[in-house]
Amino acid sequence: MTKIQLSKNFIRSTCKLALNEDLFPSGDITSNLLKNNQIKKIKMVSNEKGIIGGLEFAKETFKLIDKKIRFKIIKKEGSKINKRSVIAIIEGNLKNILTGERVALNFVSHISGIATKTNKFVNKVRNKTKICCTRKTIPNLRVIQKYGVKLGGGTNHRFNLSDEFLIKDNHIASSKNFENIVKKAINSKKGRKITVEVDNLKQFKKIYGLKFDRVLFDNMNPKNLKAGVKLAKKIYETEASGGITLKNIKSVAATNVDRISVGELTHSVNSLDLKLEF
Repeated sequence: MTKIQLSKNFIRSTCKLALNEDLFPSGDITSNLLKNNQIKKIKMVSNEKGIIGGLEFAKETFKLIDKKIRFKIIKKEGSKINKRSVIAIIEGNLKNILTGERVALNFVSHISGIATKTNKFVNKVRNKTKICCTRKTIPNLRVIQKYGVKLGGGTNHRFNLSDEFLIKDNHIASSKNFENIVKKAINSKKGRKITVEVDNLKQFKKIYGLKFDRVLFDNMNPKNLKAGVKLAKKIYETEASGGITLKNIKSVAATNVDRISVGELTHSVNSLDLKLEF
């Protein structure tokens, strides 16, 4: 599995791209109307409770604009916050703070939103199963989004198509004897994990006993899922996916499945509501 690396260089380059997007071609023409010597202290405040994350992105954003801006972190990365919690205090040239305001807030709000949603799912299952994200991420933001999942207590699924074999329904549909595809993966495994997705128990029984690592039960009702998990437990790691929500996750976890993958963690997340306040 590719490890998510949030190095200083990654954070810096990501913030640079975001600032270039926001400031091209003429900079912040509105904030440039302000006096250049106003030194202010501003608070980053949460309008709702959640899990906070992405503070190093905010800090780096202001640093790239003005090295004299001080960004004091009040709440620890990955910690729980309440409504009206002060997350950080920013002190420096007001004009430059306002220039970086939206980019900084966007990073923190998005990462915190993912961490908060993930944590809700994690709390629902109470360590009965791992909550995993998917590749249903915004292009070029996968590292950031999967980082948010980890902050919320979730588990990262494969990062990209090279990490492991995941033989899905469309792969299976391409062959009358999909067992041959599984065997090909086994023969070219080279240390990578192999996951095979099945829609029903009949499919699973066709490949039962082959030396792959994980079986992914897709869109199965709790009764069939429980039967599949019971059958697989001695040989394979198990995973469930498809239509997983906060309303039904407890019943899915009750089947004793090892992992539950949830696309909602990244593809339809609401950002945490944050603001800068004098």
